[in-house]
Amino acid sequence: MWKVKRMNTARIVVLTIAVGAGGIAAYLASGSDQAAPAAPAAQMQTVEILVAKSDIGLGQSVKSDDMQWQSWPASTASNNFISRASKPDAVKEITGTIARAPFIAGEPIREQKLVRADGSGFMAAILPRGFRAISTEISPETGAGGFILPNDRVDVILSKREKNPDRAGADVVSSEIIMTNIRVLAIDQAPKEKDGSSTIVGKTATLEVKPEQAETLARSRQAGTISLALRSIVDVNAIEKVEEQIKRGESLNIVRYGVAIPQTMQK
Repeated sequence: MWKVKRMNTARIVVLTIAVGAGGIAAYLASGSDQAAPAAPAAQMQTVEILVAKSDIGLGQSVKSDDMQWQSWPASTASNNFISRASKPDAVKEITGTIARAPFIAGEPIREQKLVRADGSGFMAAILPRGFRAISTEISPETGAGGFILPNDRVDVILSKREKNPDRAGADVVSSEIIMTNIRVLAIDQAPKEKDGSSTIVGKTATLEVKPEQAETLARSRQAGTISLALRSIVDVNAIEKVEEQIKRGESLNIVRYGVAIPQTMQK
C-alpha cells in the first residue's frame, strides 16, 4: 500500500513539472515574438513623370488631355523624361506641339519627339533639320505592290530606255540605284498606315531627302521611270556601300539585257 501511494505521488510530481515547463516555454516563445517585430519594408523613391495618357499618333497635335503625371521609380527615371519637380508647367508648355514620332499610352513624354509647328504645315513640322520632302509618282509595279508604308526605308531606282547603237531596232534598258536608305514620309496624303492596314496603294510617295538628293531625283524623273525597292527593317542602319561608291565616283553594276556591266557613277 505504501509503495502504490509513493508511485502515485511521483507521477503527480512529474506531471506537474512537465506542465510547468510547457507553460514556461510557451511564455518565452510569445515574449520573443513581441521583442523582435518584423522590420518595415523600405519604401521605393519615386518622382512624378509626364506620360502619355492615351496613344498619340504621328503628326497629332498634343492636347492637355493626352498627358498626365505619373509616379515613376527614381532610379530608372532618365534625364530625357519631364519631371514635375523640374517643369511643373510642362503640360501647358507642351500643349499644341506636334508629335514627330508616335507615343503609346503610359510612355514618358520626351521633347525630342515633339516639335512646335509655329504656323507651318504638318509635313514641314516633322521634317528633320536640313532635309527636304519631295514626291514622285508610283504605281503598284513601281511601289512594291503597295507594301511600302510610311516610315519604311527604300532604295530609289532609275530605269531608262535608250537606243542601242550596236543592234538596229533594239532598245537598251538600264537600271541603276540613285539613292539608298531613304525614308518614306507619306503615301499620297497618308503619313501613316490606315487602321493597321498592311498595304497602301497610292499614286505618289513623299520621300525624306537631302537637298542634293532632291536635285538628283528631280532630274531622274525626267530621264526615265522611278521605282522604289523596299528595304528590310534589319539593315536600315547598315553601312551604305552603294551610297559610298556614288560619293567616291566608283563603279556600279548596271543591268543591261540581264547582264551586269560595271559603270562609273558621277556624283
